[in-house]
Amino acid sequence: MDETLKKQLQITACKVRMGIIEGVYNAKSGHPGGSLSIADTLTYLYNAKMNVYPDKPDLCDRDRFVLSKGHTAPALYSVLANKGFFSTEELKSLRHIGALLQGHPCIHIPGVDMSSGSLGQGISAACGIALSGKISNETYKVYTILGDGEIEEGQVWEAAMFAAHYKLDNLVAIIDNNGLQIDGKISDVCSPYPIVDKFKAFGWHVIEMDAHDFDSIEKAFNEAETIVNQPVAIVQKSVKGKGVSFMENQCSWHGTAPNAEQYAQAMAELNETLKSLEG
Repeated sequence: MDETLKKQLQITACKVRMGIIEGVYNAKSGHPGGSLSIADTLTYLYNAKMNVYPDKPDLCDRDRFVLSKGHTAPALYSVLANKGFFSTEELKSLRHIGALLQGHPCIHIPGVDMSSGSLGQGISAACGIALSGKISNETYKVYTILGDGEIEEGQVWEAAMFAAHYKLDNLVAIIDNNGLQIDGKISDVCSPYPIVDKFKAFGWHVIEMDAHDFDSIEKAFNEAETIVNQPVAIVQKSVKGKGVSFMENQCSWHGTAPNAEQYAQAMAELNETLKSLEG
């Protein structure tokens, strides 16, 4: 990857993480852990891969994105705000009554292509959008992010079978494998492993990537573009809570908002990271 682009993506991803913390702190509720683990991937998609336009959010030939693990909406909102779909000030009113940004993605929000939140339904909707594109001979791509805990849902595998049957090569599903869900390790709660082998068995082309290395991210998405007659699953190894030291690899931060002291520490750490990147 071009070093200038990589540095810009790293800076943007740090700002996205700051927006996540800002939103969840002001909401006094939300899901920071899994939002932080997908921040780099979303930053790459919206700033280096997807055909999307903040001034034309409903353009017919735009690429589509569905956040299947909808509880990590703070990440999507922060990316959209930093991209210019709406003001970053909106992040401070996350989950407030009457505010634009609620706890799960809603289709009325600029840049949001599908309401989501009930686990397993997002990828199903993404399959429908992708099939529609095929039927209409459209060229757009459909991207969706699932949690590794989410793939314990049976509906996910119905969607996986559907996508392979209809050869939806315009569909890319990213599985965020941070290893943790609200009740603990996914391997202890209801293990979905081996994730790679399962998607291969369902007829998908599978790619593995490091979710926090932009070179690895670019390589994975570039490979995905070369695949025909198969949907693509990118299994990304990530760190829950990435970027905030005391949140990393802690399932307790799946759905907990930081208090004032924790907010200050998290923002101080991210500000320090941002200064080092910009310096």
